[in-house]
Amino acid sequence: MELMEVIKNRRSVREYTSAPLDRETIEKLLEAAVHAPSGMNIQNWAFGVITDPARLKDYSDKVKAELMKHVDEWEWLSRYKEMISDPNYHVFYHAPALVVIYSKSFGTLGEINCCLAAENLMLAACDMGLGTCWIGFATELLNQPEMKKELGVPEEYTAVAPIIVGHPAGDVPEVPRNAPEVLFMI
Repeated sequence: MELMEVIKNRRSVREYTSAPLDRETIEKLLEAAVHAPSGMNIQNWAFGVITDPARLKDYSDKVKAELMKHVDEWEWLSRYKEMISDPNYHVFYHAPALVVIYSKSFGTLGEINCCLAAENLMLAACDMGLGTCWIGFATELLNQPEMKKELGVPEEYTAVAPIIVGHPAGDVPEVPRNAPEVLFMI
């Protein structure tokens, strides 16, 4: 695909086939991610990849339990209460892989760099015929000290972008986009 076609065709995919991703495919996605721009070229990202379905199911259950603890206190979360409490809801949508992009330094610059890497990864996945979805619900769990210890993530690293990747189970509908709101063009 041409670049603009990839940009316009990338969607958040929430339904995947059971086909696993091979290591070579994941490595190509990570290679695309590290070619993102980074402020002052610090390249302060690190990656974790989970492909074990049982572990993804366990983490999905843990994320849901954590979210249910806060569903009545976090106003933005209340609209998801029914979905989160559904025993059939899988936070990672049964995707065969979760790629977590970590910032190795605190602060806005580290987060921005990781977001740029995430976009590169998602665009590369789209170009390869794969689907992705940023799973913001998982960020808090991935940043808990016990979870970092379990996964071998240094304490000072921060999970910024948990992104699921896999083969879309069907066509992903187009999402209407607003025209750019241009505040000035001098």
